[in-house]
Amino acid sequence: MEQIYHVYNRGVDKRNVFLNDEDYYRFIHDLFEFNDVLSTDNNFGRIFNQLRDVQHPSIEKHPLIGEERKLRKRRDFLVEIIAFCLMPNHYHLLLRPVKDNGIILFMKKMGGGYTNYFNEKYKRSGALFQGRYKKVLVENPNHFEYLGFYTHCNSLDLKYPEWRDGKISNAKEAMEYLENYRWSSLPDYLGKKNFPSVTQRELLQHQEGPLGYKNQLQEWLSDLERNKKFLIDKTLTLE
Repeated sequence: MEQIYHVYNRGVDKRNVFLNDEDYYRFIHDLFEFNDVLSTDNNFGRIFNQLRDVQHPSIEKHPLIGEERKLRKRRDFLVEIIAFCLMPNHYHLLLRPVKDNGIILFMKKMGGGYTNYFNEKYKRSGALFQGRYKKVLVENPNHFEYLGFYTHCNSLDLKYPEWRDGKISNAKEAMEYLENYRWSSLPDYLGKKNFPSVTQRELLQHQEGPLGYKNQLQEWLSDLERNKKFLIDKTLTLE
């Protein structure tokens, strides 16, 4: 397995860094836009302003996004984004660098770009995230597989916080909740087009496609007690 990293960070003083849908959309678009060796152009600023009041089932399908993409003739990725999940005060990413210092360059663009957007929008200044992002090398192939499940299950904190204690009352309901959580790559893993251009969904290769991934995730949720040790793994903490 080539080098894959779990990258994560949260807001300074544990503050929320996503206050509404617009903020989530912006960060997810930045995942796509900043994943390029070339400098980012300023065209998205114009297009994003037009998207602010648009209620659309998927930003991917909006014609303005298609317009933005036509402006860029070639992309040269810094990293492969294998999975992601955004929460009100933190994010989790699974990344594989494809260029020398790819993660460093990508996260520098991401952190600075989103912080500038957030500070300008909310009339604040200073750091938005809690120091430098955390980066943990995934060394065990099995750990990589379960880390994908962990990443996609983070949104359970908002409705089923007991999952971290290895308990969940209804795994089926929890799975339905996860499937409908927009700010994650899980819908795309399950074959529902959400933000498909952002990720390279390698985890599907280990689970025989979307249905296999869903079945394995449901099985994982149904046996959280056995997976409890993994849930409190020190490499996953945001302390």
